[in-house]
Amino acid sequence: MRCPPVLSAALKRLLPIVVLGLAVGVACWPLNLLDRAQDQLLQLLPSFDGGGWRPLTVALACSPLLVMPLLLSLQAGIWSQAAGSGIPQAMVALDQPQRAEVLLAPQATVQRLMLWSVATLALLPLGREGPVVHVGAAVAHSLRQRFPRWLQPLDRHDLIALAGGAGLAAGFNTPFVGMVFVAEELTSSFGARLIWPTLLACVTAAGISNLGGQPEFALGSLRTMAAEPWQLFWAIPLGISAGLLGAVFGRLLLETTRWLTPRARRQPLRVGLVLGLLLSGLTLASGGFANGDGEALMGWMIGHPEADLPTAGLLLARLIGPCLALGAGVPGGLIDPAFAIGAVLGQGVGQLLGLGMMGLALGMAAALAGATQLPVLSVVFALRLAGDQQLLPGVVLAAVIGAYCSRLLMKKPVYHALAANLD
Repeated sequence: MRCPPVLSAALKRLLPIVVLGLAVGVACWPLNLLDRAQDQLLQLLPSFDGGGWRPLTVALACSPLLVMPLLLSLQAGIWSQAAGSGIPQAMVALDQPQRAEVLLAPQATVQRLMLWSVATLALLPLGREGPVVHVGAAVAHSLRQRFPRWLQPLDRHDLIALAGGAGLAAGFNTPFVGMVFVAEELTSSFGARLIWPTLLACVTAAGISNLGGQPEFALGSLRTMAAEPWQLFWAIPLGISAGLLGAVFGRLLLETTRWLTPRARRQPLRVGLVLGLLLSGLTLASGGFANGDGEALMGWMIGHPEADLPTAGLLLARLIGPCLALGAGVPGGLIDPAFAIGAVLGQGVGQLLGLGMMGLALGMAAALAGATQLPVLSVVFALRLAGDQQLLPGVVLAAVIGAYCSRLLMKKPVYHALAANLD
């Protein structure tokens, strides 16, 4: 029985996109397992389990002393192409095809994933969007090289952008976030020609890479009710304060990268030991709250809404820690760290002013928008990770205000500024 022409044409158009999503999802699946392993290790630390320091947890706290010199030595030597977050490299590869052969090469991609894996299991305070976006872009680049006519309706630029979004979707089990990232950051276009195939690839990639299952709201549900005028009223001061704090984080990360990366290349062992000592000190001082990508901390705060956190000290630790690791070129991401900064500020303000968990939600969205200048992405992420659609009006306004305030401190969005450093 012959397939109807219309169905045959649809399959020829859709099946390659599904195959791409499958490939990206399979590639990102091990990274999700490692991220979950990090959360389990974090639960052993005193701030999370409520106990004291034990030999095992002290060893975990001091692991950066060994890991940072190792990572920086590899990046300064035989794995030099694997240094950096991963997103700036993918962005440069989008606009400069001649550099894609090096930046998206399989060897550099595998090395970057290995560096990130070691950093993650050592509980370094960095996220994962950089490696997963890079993986998606590298998979598409390799497939297009091997099969030049594959997905021919999409040019090289759009194909790599689409796959990068699929990687983000796979890493966070958030198909819509992957699509928004492609449209808002990588292509600056919400046109249907690219959005539809991106959504299909993102859904497929997320479904494959999260076969183990994940709650509807990854960090928990806020379970809070607030009238819309009340939300909009508090979204203004929290949008300004958390947005500026996110911008400070982005600016500090950018300046740290410019200053620290060349020194880490010249003296990897010495710089690695100093950074390892500082990161271990943050772990011991915070009891573990300064460690990891920030999701475990945010999940703990949502589960303990009445907990009294040392807001000022924890904010300082969550600002400094990611900048030390990412600024030295360790692969990772800034989305979760920026979220955590906003969550700590928002919960502290919320407890002080009696706002409940609304402060945490508004702070999360505004800080991420301030760090990235991507308000739509920030809204979708905030609702996906700590969901309560009742807070949508306030979250939207806080994110928009946060992104606008960020431009007072950062004229160029952080990913673009970091990509410019690669030239």
